[in-house]
Amino acid sequence: MKRIIVFVVAAILVTLAAVIGIQTFYDPGSSEPAVAVADTAQQLARGDYLARAGDCLACHTKRGGAMFAGGRVIPTPFGNLYSPNLTPDVATGIGNWSANDFWRAMHNGKSKDGRFLYPAFPYTNYTRITRADADALFAYFKSLPAVRQPNKAHELRFPYNQRILLAGWRALYFRSGVYQPDANHTAEWNRGAYLVQGLGHCNACHTNRNTLGASEQDIDLAGGLIPILGWYAPSLTSDTEAGLGDWDKQHIVDLLKSGVSPRGTVFGPMAEVVSHSLQHLSDQDVNAMAEYLKSLLQTSTPPATIEMEVSASQTFEILARGARLYRDRCSDCHQKNGKGLPPAYPPLAGNRAITMLSSINPIRMVLNGGYPPSTAGNPRPYGMQPFGPTMSDADVADVVSYIRNSWGNKAPMVSPVQVSRYRAVPVE
Repeated sequence: MKRIIVFVVAAILVTLAAVIGIQTFYDPGSSEPAVAVADTAQQLARGDYLARAGDCLACHTKRGGAMFAGGRVIPTPFGNLYSPNLTPDVATGIGNWSANDFWRAMHNGKSKDGRFLYPAFPYTNYTRITRADADALFAYFKSLPAVRQPNKAHELRFPYNQRILLAGWRALYFRSGVYQPDANHTAEWNRGAYLVQGLGHCNACHTNRNTLGASEQDIDLAGGLIPILGWYAPSLTSDTEAGLGDWDKQHIVDLLKSGVSPRGTVFGPMAEVVSHSLQHLSDQDVNAMAEYLKSLLQTSTPPATIEMEVSASQTFEILARGARLYRDRCSDCHQKNGKGLPPAYPPLAGNRAITMLSSINPIRMVLNGGYPPSTAGNPRPYGMQPFGPTMSDADVADVVSYIRNSWGNKAPMVSPVQVSRYRAVPVE
C-alpha cells in the first residue's frame, strides 16, 4: 500500500513539474519574425486605431489619470488586480520592452521577465491577432509620452496570488494561435470574426465564466453575468436575448457605431465600449463585425432560471401597482403602448433586453438611470433619470414586472429582494 501511495504521489509531482516546465519554457509562435515596416507613420496610425479597437484605454487608464499609465482597479472574485503602465517610461512602463517582449505578452500571456500574466488581461483573445498588428500596437504605445507611475501590486487572496498556479490554468484553458481565416466564408465575415474573437474580446463579457475564471468556450457569446459590475451581458446566440440573426444588418451597424438603432439602445458597460472603442472603427470594420455577429447560430435555449414564482392573485396585484407607477413615471417617454419614440426613447414592447429571463439590466436602468454614449452619430443622447432615490424596492419590482408582462411581453416577475441585491451603484 505504501508503495502505491508513493507511486501516486510521485506521478502527481512529475505531472505538475511537466506542466509547469512546459508552460514556462514553451512559447509557441515566439519565433514569428517582426514584419518589416516601410512607413512608420502609417504603422503608428494603425496602432492607434487598433488600441481603440481593443478598448485598451478602458482598463489601462484610471479615472482622472494619465492615458495608458495604468492603475485602474479590476475587481475579480479572487481579489483586485491593477492594470499596468503601458507608456514608454523605462522605470515603470514598457520603455525597456522590445517588440518581441510585447508579442510574447499578447500571443502567449507572459511578461518581459517570463512571468505568467493573469487572464484578466485577455491574452486568451489577443493571441488571435497577427504579429503585424501586435507590432503596430507596440509602436503606438512606445510613441506615447512617458509617464512615471509605478505599477500597483495586485491584491489577490491566497492561493490565487501564487502565479505559478497559472501554469495549470493555462494548461486547461489557454491555447495560443493567430486567427486562421475560414475558407467557407467571405473576407468580410473573416474580418469580423478576427475583430470579435481577437481585439474586441467580446466573450470577456458575453460568456459566463467558471469557478476558476475561465470563459466557457463551448457556449461562446452565450451571455454572462458581470458580477462585479452588476450587469448581465446578454447572449448573442439566443433568439430570446440579444441574438442578431433576425436584425437588419444596418441596424446592427448603427447600434455598434452610434449606440442607438431602431431595434435597441446600449446602456451600462456597453455604452462605454461604444464610446471608447466601436464608434472610432471604420465603417468597413463595423460592417464586418455586423456580418459575423448576424451569422452566429441562434438558439432558443433559456440562458437563466426563473427567480420568482407568484400566484395568479399576486400577479394581478403586482401588475396593477406596476401599471400605476408606469403611467406616472414612464409613459411620457416610453408611451402608454410601450412603443416609445425611438431612437430617443427606446421601445419597451417587444424589447428583448426587457424580456430575457435575467432581470438585472432593467432593474439597473430603473434604479440608476443611464445614458447611451455620446457619439458622432448620436452627439446629444437622451437619457433616463435614476428612480432609485424615490422608489422603494417593491415599487421598482412592481414596475419592472409590469413592463416585462405588458404589450405582448412575457417574462418572469421580479421580486423586491432582487431589486435590493442590485440597488448599489457599481463602482470602478
